[in-house]
Amino acid sequence: MYILFEGIDTCGKTTQIDLIREQHPEVIVTKEPGGTAFGIKAREILLYDRLSSRRAEMLLFLADRAEHYEEVIKPNHDRLILSDRGFISGIGYALANEDFDFDTLVKLNNFALEGHLPDKIILFLTDMQTLRERISQKTLDGIELRGLEYLLKVQEHMKESILRLKIPHLFIDATETIDTIHQTITNHLRMTL
Repeated sequence: MYILFEGIDTCGKTTQIDLIREQHPEVIVTKEPGGTAFGIKAREILLYDRLSSRRAEMLLFLADRAEHYEEVIKPNHDRLILSDRGFISGIGYALANEDFDFDTLVKLNNFALEGHLPDKIILFLTDMQTLRERISQKTLDGIELRGLEYLLKVQEHMKESILRLKIPHLFIDATETIDTIHQTITNHLRMTL
């Protein structure tokens, strides 16, 4: 089973993936971008080199997604895979950039994923106050420097995309405590873990 943990920066998805990994070391944990050798290079470009073309940015995400699918997802299709981000982030950021339409993005992502969308998505939803507090405690990358309103716009596009695609999902209130969120996720995934 292929499960995406989605959400904007500082929402807590990585913390929750790490907690699951501690309890279930047999689970494959990966991320986009950065889950492959190519992905590490792509991540560096995307987060720190700040491409001037949003189209180039989107295509680099898609290239990483295709490579990630080929190297990590496809060979392990019979195992439980938890991915820190995936195509929903790609669609959310691209829509927030206002350069692309939803249907085109879905087609491109289907192409990159060879038509194999995730089995389930866990989306972490935060609010302005929590986002402001957490972002203030870190050094911002090129995407975070676009601003908090931008990030919340991305979050809304992620949520809308999941609903439009009708992929099984769980929406998490990211303002809850780490323990409360962990309990909600483990209860939801009880039959999977």
